[in-house]
Amino acid sequence: MADLPERMDPRQLRASDADRERIAEVLRTAAAEGRLDLDEVDERLHAVYAARTYADLEPVVRDLPTAGSTPMPMMDGVPPRPGEVPSTGTAVAVFSGFTRRGPWLVPKVFTSFSLWGGGTIDLREARILHGEVKIRAFAVMGGVNVIVPEDAEVHVTGAGFMGGFGQDASGPGRHGAPRITVTGFAFWGGVGVERKRRKKRSLEEGHGPEA
Repeated sequence: MADLPERMDPRQLRASDADRERIAEVLRTAAAEGRLDLDEVDERLHAVYAARTYADLEPVVRDLPTAGSTPMPMMDGVPPRPGEVPSTGTAVAVFSGFTRRGPWLVPKVFTSFSLWGGGTIDLREARILHGEVKIRAFAVMGGVNVIVPEDAEVHVTGAGFMGGFGQDASGPGRHGAPRITVTGFAFWGGVGVERKRRKKRSLEEGHGPEA
């Protein structure tokens, strides 16, 4: 039997200009949130634009928020409730994963990026500020799964290119339910959006406990 060719490590694949721009945007967001100073951003941006492979890009964002990081700040001055987890406005998975689920405080705009990784954004128990939220999901050779409450008003406007972006969850919700917009794109990857029954009463702002 002939020897099969050795499978190439995906980390050694060549990065595109679009890949470098997406990582650069992650750095700019980190700077805006105070995670990096100007010198650090400049140094890392030089590394991004000099990167040839995905392996070169990985260490540039290794210490920025991912699944294992502890969310710290409060958004828009809104304090977390007891047992509720505050979150940053971004989640990044580069050769890794992230998860946002359970009682957590969602900002008005939440952006996720997955490169050769995966993530889950579960809004069933989340408190949605101002009664609405926009989820921006970008998946490049990776995947993001967005779970929305079955009674929410949902608008999916994302698109897939050589990938998939689930549209089936779009539709109206019950009166007073949160409004959720899911946008972004998937390239050689997928973004799934699905409705599921709440595990327990979600903590939307301005609504009392469910009977």
